[in-house]
Amino acid sequence: MADRAVPSAGIEEATEHQGRARVALTAALAAGPSHAYLFRGPRGAGKRAAARAFAAEIVAAGAADPDDARRRALLDPSPHPDLVWLAPRGAQHMVDEVRERVIRASAYRPFEGEHRVFVVEAAEAMRDESQNALLKTLEEPPEFVHLILLSSEPEALLETVVSRCQAVDFAPLPASVLEAELAADGSKGDPTGDKSAHRPGEVAAVARLAAGDLGRGRLLLGERGREVRAEAERCVAAAIEGEVAEAPWRRLLERAEAAGEDAETATREVLEEEAKSGLKRTARDISEESKRAGRRRRTEILDLGLELCAAWLRDLAALASGAEDVVFNRDRLAELRAQASEVDAAAARQGAELVQETRRGLDLNVSEELALEALLFRLERLLA
Repeated sequence: MADRAVPSAGIEEATEHQGRARVALTAALAAGPSHAYLFRGPRGAGKRAAARAFAAEIVAAGAADPDDARRRALLDPSPHPDLVWLAPRGAQHMVDEVRERVIRASAYRPFEGEHRVFVVEAAEAMRDESQNALLKTLEEPPEFVHLILLSSEPEALLETVVSRCQAVDFAPLPASVLEAELAADGSKGDPTGDKSAHRPGEVAAVARLAAGDLGRGRLLLGERGREVRAEAERCVAAAIEGEVAEAPWRRLLERAEAAGEDAETATREVLEEEAKSGLKRTARDISEESKRAGRRRRTEILDLGLELCAAWLRDLAALASGAEDVVFNRDRLAELRAQASEVDAAAARQGAELVQETRRGLDLNVSEELALEALLFRLERLLA
């Protein structure tokens, strides 16, 4: 870079809770940014804000008016012609959009300054065809081009893509930060700041259960998240009370199925509207992308339910061991205390391990219903 960027307050603010990422980005700006980066970490960890601040510094460097270039690049959406931001319109990035707006566009010199930045949000939503097409651009970009890929599921990216990018890691947000963000969401939803819709202690509990993922925290505070959480608790209660024969896992599967159907319908409606507006989408593309979105949401909700089962069992083990201060489900202490009096701490810990083992097994495409049935009967033998 002709004029190396000086780290700004924008980077500091965007990475307030991401010290490791802040160090990496400020060092990159001081030395001169590389051609390709992969920002990886959970949803809600601040990758998007950090990418915008980082991109703004790159396009500002060497610009005739750095302050104005930075200001325009920080706007969302940005009117700066040298910052291209690509987000998936539906469940996946369109192959044609990746080719036209990133691969082909990267051959053109900057419109204003000395650098062009291309940001691909939710990079894991690119099809393999798009990722393979992007390889040459990642490997041999023009000297004025910088690419930033954002991903909360980097394992879904081709290894050849990952290996051509410098990784910038974003850690899960601390529970205290999530709690503040979730509480602020509640205030925004009601001008009076009344959070009566939340049960006492619910926001604090969800902030711990979200495992640093703000998106998950918001889901858990919504109607569907509360339903999934309740079903997970019922599954564990049935195992403790010896009532697994009533098949409590089926309601958890039904919740996941309903979430998948809703996601499939919503995605189809968006894609059909885009097709009407002139975007090239065949009926087959719409059907396949909608189904993928539905499957992904179904899997996500089912996995969340199992994770909540494991968290409940972990809390039972903590209470049975006299460690109430580390309990996650702090808004359910009365129920947990009642169950903990009937459960051995070691058995509860072993139960949590069984749940995690089942979660890993579902990645191998085993029958979900059979896996959940086997898990609940094993938990019953262990806990009842």
